[in-house]
Amino acid sequence: MASNPGPVNSPSGSRQRAAVAARSASSAVDPVVLEVFRHLFTALAEEMGAALKRASFSPNIKERRDYSCALFDADGTAVALGDHMPVHLGAMPMSVTAALNALGRLEPGDVACLNDPFEGGTHLPDVTLLAPVYAPGGSGGGRAEPIAFVASRAHHSDVGGMSPGSMPLAREIFQEGLRIPPVRLYRGGVRDEDLWRTILANVRTPEERAGDLDAQLAALHAGTTRLLEIVASRGLSLTQAAMKALVEYADRLVEAGLERIPDGTYAAADCLDDDGFGSGPQWIRASLEVRGRRLVVDFAGTAPQAEGGINAVAAITASATRYVVRCVVEALLGESLPAGGGSMGPIEIRLPPGSLVDAKPPASVAAGNVETSQRITDVLMLAFAEALPEMMPALSQGTMNNTAMGGDDPRTGGAFAYYETVGGGMGGGAEGPGLSGVHCHMSNSLNTPVEALEHAYPFRVTRYAIRRGSGGAGRNPGGDGLRRDIMLLADASVTLLSDRRLRGPAGVQGGEAGAPGVNALIRGSVESPLGGKDTVRVKAGDVVSVQSPGGGGWGTPEEAS
Repeated sequence: MASNPGPVNSPSGSRQRAAVAARSASSAVDPVVLEVFRHLFTALAEEMGAALKRASFSPNIKERRDYSCALFDADGTAVALGDHMPVHLGAMPMSVTAALNALGRLEPGDVACLNDPFEGGTHLPDVTLLAPVYAPGGSGGGRAEPIAFVASRAHHSDVGGMSPGSMPLAREIFQEGLRIPPVRLYRGGVRDEDLWRTILANVRTPEERAGDLDAQLAALHAGTTRLLEIVASRGLSLTQAAMKALVEYADRLVEAGLERIPDGTYAAADCLDDDGFGSGPQWIRASLEVRGRRLVVDFAGTAPQAEGGINAVAAITASATRYVVRCVVEALLGESLPAGGGSMGPIEIRLPPGSLVDAKPPASVAAGNVETSQRITDVLMLAFAEALPEMMPALSQGTMNNTAMGGDDPRTGGAFAYYETVGGGMGGGAEGPGLSGVHCHMSNSLNTPVEALEHAYPFRVTRYAIRRGSGGAGRNPGGDGLRRDIMLLADASVTLLSDRRLRGPAGVQGGEAGAPGVNALIRGSVESPLGGKDTVRVKAGDVVSVQSPGGGGWGTPEEAS
């Protein structure tokens, strides 16, 4: 098995030298002052998200909040991440690195744009914008350098490709939509109109895409403005020292948390139902080697990359690993890490190249970001449950129940493209039952309100309810899934990318598994099953029913009081 150092490995030599050089300044930051900066930087990232949400056009961003914003230091290390989408946030540092490597120096007024999963992205609908922040007045005679970077990522409801919503059952990435390598969308504050027109010419809903991209730019502006205010009031040297100190502090907390895990090797495996083209189950395997303050995560034995779009690029695997490690460390310490989470230097990831967890071009990857990221999370949580059996919860629904629909809107005469993920059951834990109808783990979004769906699209929501009894039984049962039935008021193409349709999420400590999900097409009085990964043409009046899985139970049902 070939070893890939992975994106959350120990920092490179240049970054290590930079960290050592900054240590004397960062260690001098008063702890109280550092805590103030911690909240200032977190508030900055949250304000960026609020600006993006307010200015966006699509319900997927405005209502469901499928976006993420972050602040990075001058070296491209994450300092603060908004409380947004975990699958975005853990991968965004790779986008920053890819943009800086490809484009070199970003000048004042430049904005980089990318979505290429093989150059720092995750899947094509997730478009990332990145801008440098320069301090007013330059550097006193020398060439000014960026003091930080701000980034926004949003899931666009359509970026072209072979089906509306850009989440198709595809065999290669070229079928999934417009692929944007790191490029300058703005240069010196001036938009590249040729690039802008090219992007909008390749999507089904150009006006909505333009509005959402402008909203991402508004988020960058909000972050830049707020950071410069912090610099003006606190000073540049102290602000930059605080950035370094927060990264170092987070790394020390990660090391302290790892020390509380018993040394040893722990392994687990779980599978995706299939790849959408009849090949399944698709297994993901991981082992954790804990030695003091170090952790090696090895995905040897994971299935090779698949024909269908369940392939995850390295950025997604790094993101899921970062998320699970952070959850475990914070639970062990009873303390939250700084919003950036640190460099994760104590963690080494080993990925088999050309596998489900490290896919290579031209693999189709649309579902890798949304479905495989959830299964990677499940496998890692099961492995940690071997080391910390009384602490780890049962598995949650393990899917995002991706639903994409598109066609011609009879109300406007134009095209519509809808995308949504649907909440489900959370796994029960040692401290209580799982929640029902919520987005879990790598999807920290919301369920789109019925009113927003019916206003924006030719839809009628005929049923929206909790799937009572779908959570696994246990001392603390799993949460229940959801049922969402949407009647199309126009002919449309529908694509479903979901999992846990053949087997439900596992319980732990004797708890029972949650109920699998169900997809169905209801035409008149006839209900026909749909696959977990399926594409179908529907007629006006047809109803698409998505019924999400329940979470697994924790502890034996006999222990329930």
